[in-house]
Amino acid sequence: MAEHSPTWAHQFDDAAQQKQSVIFGMWIFLVTEVMFFGGMFAGYALYRYRFPDAFMAGSDKLDILLGGINTGVLILSSLTMALAVHAAQLSKRKHLIIYLLLTIVLGSTFLGIKVVEYSHKFHENLVPGPSFAFPGEHSQHAQLFFSFYFAMTGFHALHMIIGIAILAVLVWMAWKGRFNAAYHNPVEVTGLYWHFVDIVWIFLFPLLYLVGHHMGSHG
Repeated sequence: MAEHSPTWAHQFDDAAQQKQSVIFGMWIFLVTEVMFFGGMFAGYALYRYRFPDAFMAGSDKLDILLGGINTGVLILSSLTMALAVHAAQLSKRKHLIIYLLLTIVLGSTFLGIKVVEYSHKFHENLVPGPSFAFPGEHSQHAQLFFSFYFAMTGFHALHMIIGIAILAVLVWMAWKGRFNAAYHNPVEVTGLYWHFVDIVWIFLFPLLYLVGHHMGSHG
């Protein structure tokens, strides 16, 4: 019987089988995430169809500049995450650590900008609830728009926080020399997760930030 390497668990025959299983498991997890966010996207689409003017008015209250900056930040973080995976595949420990840290910095920058956006909404009384105040005739349905805004961006931010925590663990593991060309599964599956979270934002940005500006430009 062949001796197992410490880089793969005992239930697998070899590292290749473990890697396939791990990646397959991550894809299954991401499918459940698609269903989770898909439900919110479907609800948003339904109510946006029913109350287009209110959703346009609500969208116009969002800061398209900050949203655009955050979009660029996340796209850049996808690049640094991809470079981290590549560095792990080549056993370049120093580069791996650098790219993971850059991804953490970019992810934290995104969250920081999101905190600024949220604080603006609190000061403008645009947080759904008893103190919600929206000028004009669309107040009730605009509150529905902001309910979707905070739910969708809030859950997205939660996924970002989880991702950053995982990246921090990977940095520690990389510092300890746990990853090399033969074993880097955690880095690879974290890359899949991070890219998925980035893709979710690529959909959120136009749905939430551009509906008002886009429709208004044709009005």
